[in-house]
Amino acid sequence: MSIQAYQNAVRKTEGPRQTEYRAFAVATRGLIDASGLPETEVGRRAEALAANRRLWSLLASDCAAEGNGLPQSLRAQIISLSIFVDRHSSSVMRNGAAFDVLIDINRTIMQGLAPAQAVAVPA
Repeated sequence: MSIQAYQNAVRKTEGPRQTEYRAFAVATRGLIDASGLPETEVGRRAEALAANRRLWSLLASDCAAEGNGLPQSLRAQIISLSIFVDRHSSSVMRNGAAFDVLIDINRTIMQGLAPAQAVAVPA
């Protein structure tokens, strides 16, 4: 079986929490890789930040939608985190702020999404 066929099969059988975990894992890996790049690698650093922003923007939009089943307080917290992620991402690009805060936030979310058996968070 090819890698792509395997990935398609996994996507079809995973639940929403697993999908969200995988999305955070991909975004976090991108941030980790980008954080190790020199500041002159503006394009690659910006791509990783943009992918993470898109993920958080999608989550915020979902939380703002009517019919979202999460508790109102949790929805508000996710929206607040999304705003922070957006602002801090700008600070990373404009002022040289560290990626670490964004990576830590994503890892914390991943820990909450992980199944009961601890799943390794990307290093």
